[in-house]
Amino acid sequence: MVNRPVRPVVTVNPESRGYRLTAAAGSRAVLLCHGFTSTPSSLRPWADRLAARGYDVSVPRLPGHGTTWQEMNRTAWTDWYDREEQEYARLAADHEVVFVGGMSMGGALAVRLAEQHPEIPAVALVNPSLGTADPRYLLLPVLSRLVGSIPGISGDIKKPGPREYAYDRTPLAAANSMRRLWRDVTSQLDRLTAPTLVFRSTVDHVVDDSSLELLRRAPCDLTVRMLEDSYHVATLDNDSAQVQAGTADFFDRFPTRR
Repeated sequence: MVNRPVRPVVTVNPESRGYRLTAAAGSRAVLLCHGFTSTPSSLRPWADRLAARGYDVSVPRLPGHGTTWQEMNRTAWTDWYDREEQEYARLAADHEVVFVGGMSMGGALAVRLAEQHPEIPAVALVNPSLGTADPRYLLLPVLSRLVGSIPGISGDIKKPGPREYAYDRTPLAAANSMRRLWRDVTSQLDRLTAPTLVFRSTVDHVVDDSSLELLRRAPCDLTVRMLEDSYHVATLDNDSAQVQAGTADFFDRFPTRR
């Protein structure tokens, strides 16, 4: 008998599981991508509104998320993107049209999907993270070899009450991999041609304005809507209804293929 290494089972908190919402119509779908160290629960109000408007919605849990930050340090950006790519293929096989959306680092994953799949008709992003002007990120290649994690960046919500289910530590090996995702996405921005709607908080303690400036280089039809009463996790914040309705109205403008 051959002894095979067994990877320890990592418990996933029920609040962090991915989910799929099926609408009555079924011909149009939306794939939503959650953020770095966060979980699908951060996008639930957004997904619920889109489903109520007739879209089938899928919000998968990215590998290494919703378990432990140590587990996340054993994953890379290609693992996260591959999960989204697989879910996109599943949705595209069953629906005439598939839109994509993402928040924070999930915005970078959504943009990459649109770069690789020009058939995607439109993209919606909430405080997307495609880079940073913070010079400390330049130290990540070295620091990530010396330190496992630092205090986290989750829970940047202005509204009292809502909680983002996310790690309270930032896994540095994973953060360094996110930098490689940024480079990959921004190097192909000339392929982003799908009309893109961005919701941008005027006060965001996680993502700076450099990401939006990078997006402006893309040849897509870019619309930016400012959120005056939310911080980074705007999908759970005071402007959540604006994000929900604005995205549904935006996607409704695009007809099915038939």
